Amino acid sequence: MSATLAAGRIRLLPEGTVNRIAAGEVIERPAAACRELVENALDAGAQRVAVVIGGGGIERIEVADDGFGMTADELALAVLRHATSKLADDQLVRISTLGFRGEALPSIGAAARLSITSRTAAADHAVTISVEGGQISSVAPAPGGHGTRVVVRDLFYATPARRKFLKTPRAEADAVEVAIRRLALAAPAVAFRFESDGRVAFDLPSQSRAARAAALLGAEAAGALLEVDATRGAMHLTGFAVAPTVTRATAAAQTLIVNGRPVADPLLRTAVRVAYRDVIAMGRHAVVAVFLDLPPEDVDVNVHPAKAEVRFRETDAVRGLVIGGLQRALSAGAGPAAPFVMEPRHAQYQSRPPLRLGPGHAAAAAGFSEMRLPLADGPSARILPAPDRFHGPFTAAAPGQEFPLGAPLAQVLDTYIIAVAADGSLVLVDQHAAHERLTHEALRTQYLEGGVRAQPLLLPAVVDMPEADCARLAERGPELACLGLELEQFGPGAILVRAMPATLGAPEPGPLLRDLAEEFADQDEAITLGARLDAAIARMACHGSIRAGRRLAGPEMDALLRQMEATPRAATCSHGRPTFLKLSRAEIERMFGRR
Repeated sequence: MSATLAAGRIRLLPEGTVNRIAAGEVIERPAAACRELVENALDAGAQRVAVVIGGGGIERIEVADDGFGMTADELALAVLRHATSKLADDQLVRISTLGFRGEALPSIGAAARLSITSRTAAADHAVTISVEGGQISSVAPAPGGHGTRVVVRDLFYATPARRKFLKTPRAEADAVEVAIRRLALAAPAVAFRFESDGRVAFDLPSQSRAARAAALLGAEAAGALLEVDATRGAMHLTGFAVAPTVTRATAAAQTLIVNGRPVADPLLRTAVRVAYRDVIAMGRHAVVAVFLDLPPEDVDVNVHPAKAEVRFRETDAVRGLVIGGLQRALSAGAGPAAPFVMEPRHAQYQSRPPLRLGPGHAAAAAGFSEMRLPLADGPSARILPAPDRFHGPFTAAAPGQEFPLGAPLAQVLDTYIIAVAADGSLVLVDQHAAHERLTHEALRTQYLEGGVRAQPLLLPAVVDMPEADCARLAERGPELACLGLELEQFGPGAILVRAMPATLGAPEPGPLLRDLAEEFADQDEAITLGARLDAAIARMACHGSIRAGRRLAGPEMDALLRQMEATPRAATCSHGRPTFLKLSRAEIERMFGRR
């Protein structure tokens, strides 16, 4: 046989190649390496963990802990594949530790330059070992305190094919921070410190679960935490749901923890989405930090080498527990009134309790003069004056042209417009959702025609934001300028806004910039630039639209309905919710039992 192996011949791969293949499964990016190292520290009983990265974790990762440490013999074994101290038996049934496969350290050593220094409480000095591209050194004495310090340099230098697929250092650093935040949420009793390129992102002491959640979920979410506590059989769900008034553009702020292990499980994410479905807008994502504890034998964590996915023995029970537990938390303080469902096919879109008129309702029938009609609870309804009610009985200036959405009659709860169409159908319009779509389409049209028209601010606004968010927006400056948003970085933690899209009026820039930063933080490569810009337009449209609770005059309501009739996609808002509901005579009569 020639020196060159014939194609298709079976052979055993060299150990070094096997290790590099395994490294590609276990350590797909710096965030995975950091997660594995921190999990090792937590399994080792650490009370404090410090993580320092440089160059997004590609250049350097350092994880130090004050755990049990390792002896010289244990350290020599730790860098060999499938050597672990975490399995009590070989059945893989009751896995109670974060790590168990014995692959992380040898996988890192096969793809990078790895050094480990460790010392037990009983030892009089530390010991160290290094692995570079799979080549293992001998164990040697070294200085060092109790615990373990792991340093990883030049990640993927030995596997250049993997390295070239990494994202920018900033994007990799963001992913590392998300992973460490989730681990810190999972172990609030452990002090955590995270530093990236000299910037300390957080330095948290040992604290309660509520304090840790408040510290890591952000100030806005910290003020809206709702406690979750639900049990079904041997399963227990605890943690925090954030009120639906606080949402995010992506699901990055959802931390799902199973038996102390942060996971990215599709079943749990779907359960969260279902629990919040009726209380947040479509396209928005809830903020949660929930802990599911169940017997180890009822969950399989040996699904993938990365250990991010799990399989449950009783999927329906888990799904029901999560949905029910979150929905009970969200219903706290909501009041006794049940939502009024207008029609079964519209059940997913629930309105507030029905209008109940006070003693003055008879005056409305007499003259339809503008008046305030007191409700039993909450805001009141307004009936339009006679001249505003019927201008051009449901027809435009051109004879015979009907208005599909009819003429406005009243505004209810300062949010919903009531109109009657030419065929007698009752039309209910959500003024914010409708105007959001109109604004979205106007911005989109301007962008496609060459750029959204900008309105310079008389006084530039300064918005304080996390440094990473500021950097993301600054990097997108040329694209945002095409959307009429002119900004520049103003120091490490602030953005200076010089102009806003003219179509938006004068919205507060802070909430808009935070939404845009989250939109651009999404690492999904399947999302095209065009889709990201359209999503950014949708965010701007939401912030620049008529808000719920604003009173509208008759001409304003009429103009809104007429613009809806002439605008594409006006049946839904930018988030996919309906902008109006139309009830025919037959549907109304069925509701009242007349048919």
